[in-house]
Amino acid sequence: MLTLIAFIGALAILIAVHEYGHYRVAVACGVKVLRFSIGFGKPLLRWQPKGSPTEFVLAAFPLGGFVRMLDEREAPVLAQERHLAFNTQPLRARAAIVAAGPAANLLLAVLLYALVNWSGVQEPMAYLSSPPAGSIAQAAGLHGGERVQSVALGDEEPRELRSFEDLRWTLTRAALDGTPVRLEVEPRPGAPLRAVLLPLDQIDASEADAQLLRKVGIVSPWTRPVIGEVIEGGAAARAGLQQGDLVLRIGGADIADAQQLREGIRTSVRSAAPVAQPWRIERGGRVLELEVTPQVVEEEGAQIGRIGAYVGEPPKFTTVRYGPWEGFWGGVERTWQVSALSLKMMGRMLVGEASIKNLSGPLTIADYAGRSAHSGLTQYLTFLALISVSLGVLNLLPLPVLDGGHLMYYLWEGLTGKGVSEAWMEKLQRGGVALLLLMMSIALFNDLNRLFG
Repeated sequence: MLTLIAFIGALAILIAVHEYGHYRVAVACGVKVLRFSIGFGKPLLRWQPKGSPTEFVLAAFPLGGFVRMLDEREAPVLAQERHLAFNTQPLRARAAIVAAGPAANLLLAVLLYALVNWSGVQEPMAYLSSPPAGSIAQAAGLHGGERVQSVALGDEEPRELRSFEDLRWTLTRAALDGTPVRLEVEPRPGAPLRAVLLPLDQIDASEADAQLLRKVGIVSPWTRPVIGEVIEGGAAARAGLQQGDLVLRIGGADIADAQQLREGIRTSVRSAAPVAQPWRIERGGRVLELEVTPQVVEEEGAQIGRIGAYVGEPPKFTTVRYGPWEGFWGGVERTWQVSALSLKMMGRMLVGEASIKNLSGPLTIADYAGRSAHSGLTQYLTFLALISVSLGVLNLLPLPVLDGGHLMYYLWEGLTGKGVSEAWMEKLQRGGVALLLLMMSIALFNDLNRLFG
């Protein structure tokens, strides 16, 4: 239920802000707005403020919204109201009205990121877990347990690292940009700092997918290899594992941290069949030997092991909080960075340099909305900011059915002095609808594959 409420709430907020951007600028430009609607279909609630020409509507299907303006292309307009019609406005006014929706979403993202920065959020400290075998981090000499003190992209000056989430975001940007990263790490408390170079420029652009950070080798913060909640009927429960068990050894390998334990579980599969292994655990001061046979599941086209239990104790946390100006500017920077990365990924998918598996649809968004709502207000606000950026960027794409498509029409009008013909507009509209439906179909397929595959 919380997932559904969080999803509908996120949609309502983001759509309302987007449409309000169109509405507010239209009114400022002297355009008569006939209807402001959140959702499509049968109106559930409607009202019209006294003295206002606009009817406000809340409709049954909240997967969108619209602002209907007086327009001679849609219906006859009285001669005395012609100056209030959208189509009679100067080019700069029409462009401003259309651009205002995506701009409102981007401004909302800035505000949400700034609110998170100002309020402070508990984030894991930047202690590194054991890197997966064959990863860039392992090749660079990282072993796990190090604390990252500073980070630098390419030739930039090093900056202090605030948290593991800060590190993960920086690595994601660097990997997608093809930029090497320099880390200063503390191998153990009190030890001299050591410089580590991660050559992320060696990552192929086509490898930028959901497993990107596994290829880099920095997946999660360091935690002890403790078994958490055990699911009844799962592989862990059948083997006799209990919550609080400290895993010392799997097969012939000593276990140093939770990430190494997760890797051991993931790779305990041979030819799509589970591999039973002896586990040495510590429970209540006693050392026990158990045989654990994982369950085989499919992830990203590969067969991996799962045991049906939470692996790893909670990491060490730190409170990350920014001052007024620093927090606001951080919101601006994060919005810009997410926008740039989104456009870059879309461009790479378009030319075949990145997998279309990265496209996400409403099911994945609903799933993340529920998870973030369970995690607390700051995580939900961060989720809203991310989706708001995505909505703003998506609507600026030059597809005829989106705001960006209309802006392309106005660019053509500005360059040639005449608008796009009705015949061409109809053809472009059909093509845009077809392309948008294709993108939505791929996103929905990816959703179903992620959630039920």
